[in-house]
Amino acid sequence: MRRLFAILAIAALGGCATVFDDRPPPATVGQVDIARYAGTWFEIARFPNSFQDGANRRCEDVTATYAPRPDGMLSVVNRCRDTANGGAERVAEGVARSASPGSDRLRVSFFWPFFGDYWVIGLDPEYRWAVVGAPGRDYLWILSRTPTMSAGAYSAALEAARREGFNVARLVITPQSAAGSGRAERFERLPRGALGSASRA
Repeated sequence: MRRLFAILAIAALGGCATVFDDRPPPATVGQVDIARYAGTWFEIARFPNSFQDGANRRCEDVTATYAPRPDGMLSVVNRCRDTANGGAERVAEGVARSASPGSDRLRVSFFWPFFGDYWVIGLDPEYRWAVVGAPGRDYLWILSRTPTMSAGAYSAALEAARREGFNVARLVITPQSAAGSGRAERFERLPRGALGSASRA
């Protein structure tokens, strides 16, 4: 099952590189300190995609963990709980390499020799949250160091995505068990209307 999840992941990531958009590509943040970026991130929201969503899979409790390697690349471990299959854990292990001088554009592979684009388009100065997308604007993830985000942090992440031309109305909230079961519990301090751009997963 790990191999299947990895193949599905890279198939979708490979699609990130082949979708064309007439608009200029989204701007990335310019500089990412990989040492600070390393560690575990919780997925707060995402665009639905084939390797996390579908008739036979539904990923919740999603995390991504990055660790520097001696060869200069990053190890990548994505985990989720598949509620469409009894809550089974799904794991995809891969590698990432920098594709820009500031390491704000990465190329990620879960199945060599195929790589997909991973662009950091929003990043909190303290590395508490990040917004990751693809140049075709068909993939988007909002990540946090904790299973919850404050109202201000979530609004800032949404604005970063919106500013770069992403349709944030497509976002769905990713359930995180550690954050409580209710949408209101996870975003209890969000201003009125802030969740209007993201639906519950």
